[in-house]
Amino acid sequence: MIRQLTESRPAELEPDATRVRFRHRQRTGPTPASAPARAAGSHRAEWADAAKGVCIILVVLWHVVVKDYLQIDWHIGVPVPGFWGTLGEQFLPLRMPLFFTISGVFAANAAQRPWRVVARSRIAGFLYLYAVWLLIHTVVLAAAPGLPTDRATSALGLLQQLTITPSNLWYLYALALYFTIAKATRRLPRALVLVPAAALSAVAAAGLLDTPGNRAGLYQNLVFFLAGLYLRPQIQRWAATASRRRLLLTSGGYVLALTAMAVTGAQQWFGVWPAVSVVAVIFGITAAARLSRWSALSRPLARLGRITLPIYVIHMPVLALLHRLLLVPVSGLGGSAQGLIVLGYPILLSGLVIGLSLAVHRGLLAVRAGWLFALPGTRRVEATG
Repeated sequence: MIRQLTESRPAELEPDATRVRFRHRQRTGPTPASAPARAAGSHRAEWADAAKGVCIILVVLWHVVVKDYLQIDWHIGVPVPGFWGTLGEQFLPLRMPLFFTISGVFAANAAQRPWRVVARSRIAGFLYLYAVWLLIHTVVLAAAPGLPTDRATSALGLLQQLTITPSNLWYLYALALYFTIAKATRRLPRALVLVPAAALSAVAAAGLLDTPGNRAGLYQNLVFFLAGLYLRPQIQRWAATASRRRLLLTSGGYVLALTAMAVTGAQQWFGVWPAVSVVAVIFGITAAARLSRWSALSRPLARLGRITLPIYVIHMPVLALLHRLLLVPVSGLGGSAQGLIVLGYPILLSGLVIGLSLAVHRGLLAVRAGWLFALPGTRRVEATG
């Protein structure tokens, strides 16, 4: 129903070294008036991390669906695989725009630091992680040539992914670029930065720019990162005052926008996709704020949202190896056996991929491979959520 604009996402996925959390400094001797403000800040931290947790789940689920699930030869006589594909498409305007908006909110303080600090801890840190994991992905994905995903198959292709056409890890590349832009333009009027970024998003979404690989996502999401960075107080207030009525209105608006775009075929009309993404982000912030009131669900999601980096960088190699292992056996099952697993397969495999990614992360840390998640010589920072 809605076209796929990006190859990866989460996306996603703040580095550990770069792992990004919403930190609020604790002050000694708080006055009674400051205590409620601090409590509100903590509340907002949980909704933002919970939103990140949902986003990383959607990233993994989308990759599971399009890169594994829809590649299986299902012979069950009912269109369940098509349902999963269509469902995943409905979250495309939400997933990465919301992720980058939250990243921008978390980046607001970091972007005010001196150039030398930002250049090393953020820009160089994200580029380092991108380069390291690009090499790892290139090697591992070569062992699973059947997985339909971007990969470098030559030295020139690898050079292109390192420089002008980012790979599935494009979120890390984008954060380095976005931090550079945010820092370089910090003294300009916000409208002079946001308006061109919005225009770039609209132009790219309308197909008016050449966007090989994952350049489309790179062009389209700058405006959301900057909006999160510039509008942090307004976003926090919106989340703090989210009501059930507002949730109903924003969710209805999102469904209406998706339906109208699909019925009219307006996905590539100039400005339509960014506008729908704005509606999606408003809904996402509202839903995350309301979700944070149910701690039994929001706390696990928030914990997941604080460790998005290892999931983001590890999940694709894990998925590639599982795809190679499962594709033929699952395709060869009889119709009855496939019928038992076809509906829950994407959920189960997504959970397995996330669990294995975190297990690999713990194993790497146990063997002192923390340099895979942080630029050596820098302390771990929480920069973008």
